[in-house]
Amino acid sequence: MLHTNNLTGSIPSIFGNLSKLITLHLYGNKLHGWIPREVGYLVNLEELALENNTLTNIIPYSLGNLTKLTKLYLYNNQICGPIPHELGYLINLEEMALENNTLTGSIPYTLGNLTKLTTLNLFENQLSQDIPRELGNLVNLETLMIYGNTLTGSIPDSLGNLTKLSTLYLHHNQLSGHLPNDLGTLINLEDLRLSYNRLIGSIPNILGNLTKLTTLYLVSNQLSASIPKELGKLANLEGLILSENTLSGSIPNSLGNLTKLITLYLVQNQLSGSIPQEISKLMSLVELELSYNNLSGVLPSGLCAGGLLKNFTAAGNNLTGPLPSSLLSCTSLVRLRLDGNQLEGDIGEMEVYPDLVYIDISSNKLSGQLSHRWGECSKLTLLRASKNNIAGGIPPSIGKLSDLRKLDVSSNKLEGQMPREIGNISMLFKLVLCGNLLHGNIPQEIGSLTNLEHLDLSSNNLTGPIPRSIEHCLKLQFLKLNHNHLDGTIPMELGMLVDLQILVDLGDNLFDGTIPSQLSGLQKLEALNLSHNALSGSIPPSFQSMASLISMDVSYNKLEGPVPQSRLFEEAPIEWFVHNKQLCGVVKGLSLCEFTHSGGHKRNYKTLLLATIPVFVAFLVITLLVTWQCRKDKSKKASLDELQHTNSFSVWNFDGEDVYKNIVDATENFSDTYCIGIGGNGSVYKAQLPTGEMFAVKKIHVMEDDELFNREIHALVHIRHRNITKLFGFCSSAHGRFLVYEYMDRGSLATNLKSHETAVELDWMRRLNIVMDVAHALSYMHHDCFAPIVHRDITSNNILLDLEFKACISDFGIAKILDMNSSNCTSLAGTKGYLAPELAYTTRVTEKCDVYSFGVLVLELFMGHHPGEFLSSLSSTARKSVLLKHMLDTRLPIPEAAVPRQIFEVIMVAVRCIEANPLLRPAMQDAIKVLSMNGGPSDLDYLHTEIVIPACWL
Repeated sequence: MLHTNNLTGSIPSIFGNLSKLITLHLYGNKLHGWIPREVGYLVNLEELALENNTLTNIIPYSLGNLTKLTKLYLYNNQICGPIPHELGYLINLEEMALENNTLTGSIPYTLGNLTKLTTLNLFENQLSQDIPRELGNLVNLETLMIYGNTLTGSIPDSLGNLTKLSTLYLHHNQLSGHLPNDLGTLINLEDLRLSYNRLIGSIPNILGNLTKLTTLYLVSNQLSASIPKELGKLANLEGLILSENTLSGSIPNSLGNLTKLITLYLVQNQLSGSIPQEISKLMSLVELELSYNNLSGVLPSGLCAGGLLKNFTAAGNNLTGPLPSSLLSCTSLVRLRLDGNQLEGDIGEMEVYPDLVYIDISSNKLSGQLSHRWGECSKLTLLRASKNNIAGGIPPSIGKLSDLRKLDVSSNKLEGQMPREIGNISMLFKLVLCGNLLHGNIPQEIGSLTNLEHLDLSSNNLTGPIPRSIEHCLKLQFLKLNHNHLDGTIPMELGMLVDLQILVDLGDNLFDGTIPSQLSGLQKLEALNLSHNALSGSIPPSFQSMASLISMDVSYNKLEGPVPQSRLFEEAPIEWFVHNKQLCGVVKGLSLCEFTHSGGHKRNYKTLLLATIPVFVAFLVITLLVTWQCRKDKSKKASLDELQHTNSFSVWNFDGEDVYKNIVDATENFSDTYCIGIGGNGSVYKAQLPTGEMFAVKKIHVMEDDELFNREIHALVHIRHRNITKLFGFCSSAHGRFLVYEYMDRGSLATNLKSHETAVELDWMRRLNIVMDVAHALSYMHHDCFAPIVHRDITSNNILLDLEFKACISDFGIAKILDMNSSNCTSLAGTKGYLAPELAYTTRVTEKCDVYSFGVLVLELFMGHHPGEFLSSLSSTARKSVLLKHMLDTRLPIPEAAVPRQIFEVIMVAVRCIEANPLLRPAMQDAIKVLSMNGGPSDLDYLHTEIVIPACWL
């Protein structure tokens, strides 16, 4: 025996000479390579234990010679290929454990010859096809575990012969058909798990005969009809999980007989009627989940009668009546969800729940006041009680909830002032108090919430100014203060909150003064509402640089002067600007900007502006004109004059002799020392100019024409988005051509994933954010540009990261602007491993080509490497099931809290994106909607949730 001795290397074939060897134990080492076929010469061997190594390749068929073998342990290795049918010759075998490998093919029917077998473990492999009927011959079998494969077909009736069976695990496969009645003959069965398959029909009444059963899991199938009352005979049952089916009818009263029951999950079915009072008899019950059915009536009076209930969810039903006293005093509760019902009663009667972590009682008819005792629920992370009839004030004791992350008591009748103590909840990242009767000032202590991301105080009676302390809420992404009586000026400090992304809504207040130009610093912001105030002055010209802005409403103010020139405002509806003093300019429906002299002559506002430009600005322009020595023709100049003038490269396509020299000096004549990337049509260099500005300079390789060079410029001229690299300028001279981009400090995503050190910095939340960044950029290109743009080369090499891990798409050298009236045919371009499969037989380019590449990119991001081993050429009808936890980058710790659910949802979107048929892939705007959704069962359960993967992965 040489087990657990840190042995390395391969198993020597010389072992085959030890013909008298009876036991060979080499488990728990670091052995790798093949199992030598010579092991099959050990004809006297009775025990072979090679588990917990890193052995690879196939199981040698020569093991079929070991007819005296009683134990065969090969689990927890990397063994692949089929299970040899020769193993069916091991007629004395009692235990076979081959789990946690990558075995493929079918389960050999010859295993039915192993009539002495008591244990057969084949789980967590890649086995497919039907379960052979011959397994019904294994009359001594006690444990059969073949879950976590892709087995198909029905559960064979012959398994009913296995009367000694105590454990049957067939979950996480693709089994179909009905549950066979023959399972009711397995009178010694203790643990039955058939979840995550495609089983149909009803649950057989005969399962009520399995009186030794402790666990019955049938979650996530297509089972219908009612829950058989015979299940009430399973007196030893501890876990009953029937969630995610289409079960109907009422919950049988007989379940009240299951006095040992600890877990009862009936979530997401079509159950109706009331929750039976007999549930109160379940004194051992710890988890009761009944959410998302059609249940009605009142809650059982004896809920939590045993004092052990930790998890109770009944959300999304039609429950009525008051909360029972047994639940109000259930101090064992950890998680409580009753949202989306019609429950009534006084929440002030709720006791202190010392272990409560999560409570959602929103969307009911609850009344009363928030008790000061809530402050003693010290472990609480989420409190949601919105859309009720709760009155009174917010108790100051709320400030004691140091672990609270989300607080939502919106749409109630709360009054009084916001307590200053709310600033003590340092972990809070979502605060929603909208739709109440709160008055007084927003407390200065709001600035102490440095983790706050979402703040909604809209539709109250708040007064006074916005506290300037809000500048400390640097993580804020969503700010809604509209429909209040706030006054004073809009603080310029809001411009420092550079993460504001989704919305800033200050509408319908009493703000006066000018709009701070500092708000233009909100480069991620998508929507800004300043309407229905008393703002004066002009819209700051710097607003034209807000690249991500898609909506801005400044109506019903006292603004005047020109609307900034940008594509957003040129295409904006007039409704954004109505009822002001005298706005003018580019918006359709506004008058042209004019200026009237004392003599009555009018001049165009732009003419006046040009006439009054300070001399030093004119000198700067003249200097740049001389430096660049413009040589481009009029037609190209007209199309490029649309671009914003920023930084040192605001004048486009002039000769560039001096500027070229500056770039050459900064890069030491494009030395490899400054090279930070090489692509198919150019190399990228890091260049720091004497001004201190840092840029990425893409030097175009020598080519016969200017097609790719002009295409990249043309594509980026039409794109302005925070997740697309900014093009500052370009140079086309006799010495060469280059483009000047913003510099992204962390380089490409591919580089960051390759390095262990940087990969660890890319934690799960950052990877999720990168997915959203890329998705938003692609959605913008495909759906929001004047003409759709297809990038055609979405890869990890072309995703760049800045210091804050914001992701930007780069390299538009082969991008294509789609013509909706043409075939969009083009030559094959892109990177192998990311190309959509249809490009192998067609030259038609669509947005769905980018969608496929996006799917591959997402998988690479969470696996930590390109999913090349999964992208082969199996038939499009094949499918593979894999657990989420087995897909994730092993360099990071297992995700916790809500992260597994988010990763699962993102990967499921990626799976849809890599469908072989482009018609089945989602559009990017639809993918974003799914990626933004929340909800689902317990988050950590997603680590053990099956992901069904198309054949192109395999």
